Amino acid sequence: MDMADPSNSALRQLPAVATVLAAADVLPLLDVHGRVATTEAIRHVLEQARAAILRGATAVPDIAAVVFAAGAWLAARRSTLRPLFNLTGTVLHTNLGRAVLAEAAIAAATEAMRHPLALEYDLDEGGRGERDDHVRGLLRELTGAEDATLVNNNAAAVLLCLNTLAAGRGAVVSRGELIEIGGAFRMPDIMARAGALMVEVGTTNRTHAADYQRAMDADTGVVLKVHTSNYRIQGFTAEVGARELAGIAAGAGVPLLNDLGSGSLVDLSAHGLAREATVREAVAEGANLVTFSGDKLLGGPQAGFIVGDGALIEAINRNPLKRALRVDKIRLAAIEATLRLYQDPDRLAERLPTLRFLGRTRDAIAAQAARLRDPVGNRLGGGFRVEVGDCASQVGSGALPMDTLASAALALHPAGSQRTLEDLATRLRALPRPVIGRITDGALHLDLRCLDEAEEALFLANLDALAP
Repeated sequence: MDMADPSNSALRQLPAVATVLAAADVLPLLDVHGRVATTEAIRHVLEQARAAILRGATAVPDIAAVVFAAGAWLAARRSTLRPLFNLTGTVLHTNLGRAVLAEAAIAAATEAMRHPLALEYDLDEGGRGERDDHVRGLLRELTGAEDATLVNNNAAAVLLCLNTLAAGRGAVVSRGELIEIGGAFRMPDIMARAGALMVEVGTTNRTHAADYQRAMDADTGVVLKVHTSNYRIQGFTAEVGARELAGIAAGAGVPLLNDLGSGSLVDLSAHGLAREATVREAVAEGANLVTFSGDKLLGGPQAGFIVGDGALIEAINRNPLKRALRVDKIRLAAIEATLRLYQDPDRLAERLPTLRFLGRTRDAIAAQAARLRDPVGNRLGGGFRVEVGDCASQVGSGALPMDTLASAALALHPAGSQRTLEDLATRLRALPRPVIGRITDGALHLDLRCLDEAEEALFLANLDALAP
């Protein structure tokens, strides 16, 4: 018995760094993180344990506990840009990266990273080419537009169009369409940065054809129509449709820019969703330019597409801002591969994750939840009751904001207090592959809409690492 200081005995019981490194439990850490980082983590954990003992702690961690703590420390130091399970019920979750890319897009992006490629090189002529040419023909085919170009996101597309057409000139827009979306992005701010002089017409809830007609004059550069993607005004309302507005703008000799926001290349009602005008329909309605996103309903990487009149697209491409807003070779390769999937509409839903997730039926998701209920409950332990319950998913990213999708979730009910539920959410976020759900109605709900059946085994194995 150590009569001088009880802490000395506890300190001597701590395993040595070399002993921990020689244990079989540490092999997975060595495989993932390497010997240098793993050794540093073990030293850190042992130093923390020594400090705790000197402060009076009596518990001495064994080798397994040291390895577990070292793994947690290493995981916390890994990149925060980590894959996770999106079980929030929001398919296109802006904070979680929006669209999951198709395998074809992933493969194309990987090839673009691995090899030199003809990004701006004309293989036929042996000279300089244009990077937009890789997707220009596809966009024309899929939208019916005369010409097309692209930039790094839809906000940039709107900015570039306004700067090209209306810098120092009037941009006529309905007050009911001066949107604000996530991250405090406001259309009036974009118009100001583009150098356009905003000309508001109508009121918040009602705008008429005469309002546009009275506002246009020789100093008008563009008429802007904005899709109210993340809200709806209902009740005593009036708006001028895109086809009618195109005629009004054409009569005044002013181009119409129709910003669709999310935008879709296919009729979503064929996949069980609410009917939205497609990009092809917006072009056919007479808009001179149409802008839309790549990483929302289209299901591809982040991009902003501009399609429309050839002369206007040519002017946009001459704008010096175009170079500042262009996409790189990796994203361009993924965009091209995604667009090519739309050439085969019969197999689009099975190949494009966004449409596959949105099209899953409530019954299929409920059956999946029933399969996972007991295995998940076993991994959570006796502190939680796991039930299968109905819930409502949403598209997300401002698309179809008034529409929900019938879905099913695992509802995790705590045996203790609400704090227990919040602790569980924290523990799920700390997993090797974080699990993100939502707390509502006294339970943590894991909406399974975006959990592919092929990933069920991985999901359960991931839960095995759940900290007590």
